[in-house]
Amino acid sequence: MISLHGLRKTFGELEVLRGIDLAVHPGQHVVLLGPSGSGKSTVLRSINLLERPTAGSLVVDGREYATPRPGATEPAGSPLQLRRTVGMVFQQFNLFPHLTALDNVALPLRSVRGLKRKDADEQAALELRRVGLLPRAGHYPAQLSGGQQQRVAIARALALDPKVMLFDEPTSALDPELVGEVLRTMRLVAETGMTMVVVTHEIGFAREIGDLNVFLEDGRIVETGGRGFYDECRSQRARDFLQAVK
Repeated sequence: MISLHGLRKTFGELEVLRGIDLAVHPGQHVVLLGPSGSGKSTVLRSINLLERPTAGSLVVDGREYATPRPGATEPAGSPLQLRRTVGMVFQQFNLFPHLTALDNVALPLRSVRGLKRKDADEQAALELRRVGLLPRAGHYPAQLSGGQQQRVAIARALALDPKVMLFDEPTSALDPELVGEVLRTMRLVAETGMTMVVVTHEIGFAREIGDLNVFLEDGRIVETGGRGFYDECRSQRARDFLQAVK
């Protein structure tokens, strides 16, 4: 579903990603771990072209979105094409404060999918029910808790029927007592078989869903592993990190 090969990203003279190779298979749940500044969020932002890779290959659902290889018969895909396939949930909720929960979810259905208002509202209501927030459909973001706002953001991303969901530390801006409701919603998404790439420091949750666990440091992948990664990783740096964030 996603293939990164030799992916690099620089900001001026600062090289943030130093040749990332990563394959994400359909239905797989991938967890990106590592200290602050290791490049986790930049990997996610590169996957949906919020950051344009400086070099390397980015293939999503069979289409190249970075630099086409010599002899390629098609140009690189556009960000709009990519975002019809890839949904993303951010640390901050990024809801429109002047729109209700229903309208926040319905807006991209009208603007991206071209649905009529009635059809968009009906689909948005279904997505809010999916995340347990249909009773809050008429509430504005300021009337919702942080956890509820993040669940609206998840519903908005799911409404476009993506093939991949990216989560960039979706609980980091929440009070501790609100984290659980967002993680429960993410578990429900995972149980549908959705392909997911998640940046999180919630190690218990990572242990639960991580089919592939990837530890990054200094813009490089240090170690990867499956379900036993948290108890069997070989890298001392990865072991120290996991011990520190338990």
